[in-house]
Amino acid sequence: MLEHTIEIRYGEYSSPEELSAADRELAYAAIEAIKGSYAPYSRFNVGAAVRLKDGGIVRGANQENAAFPSGLCAERTAMFSASATHPGVAMTSIAIAASQEGKLCSSPATPCGACRQVMAQYQLLAGEDMSVLLVGDGKILKFSKVDDLLPLIFDNI
Repeated sequence: MLEHTIEIRYGEYSSPEELSAADRELAYAAIEAIKGSYAPYSRFNVGAAVRLKDGGIVRGANQENAAFPSGLCAERTAMFSASATHPGVAMTSIAIAASQEGKLCSSPATPCGACRQVMAQYQLLAGEDMSVLLVGDGKILKFSKVDDLLPLIFDNI
């Protein structure tokens, strides 16, 4: 038997001002994207912003539906929109922010497994790492690649 260890590295910041200019812009875009959330059932509003290789930013927000689980997470809304409206342009980073009752959550929200897999597939498609910013009020986590959120990515297709 071989035993292996998976190590995850990430940065922690206390405010967007500590981020690079590009990451700060993306974090604020994710916070702004929350305004497009439709979450009457969970009241958990999420915004996401994807940076494209050409510098553009595409936003998305979670969309709930009474015919659960017909809604869609903010992350997938942003990534699917980016792919549909900018075909062939790689996604280089994504930022995710969440709020409840109109206030940015103090702890960063983490993406669900389905969103992590979609991120992984777009990262694989691009052939380069996609960084991930999880934005909370007073705490921002930065992962340099999707693998850090989803080790052992499903890529056997």
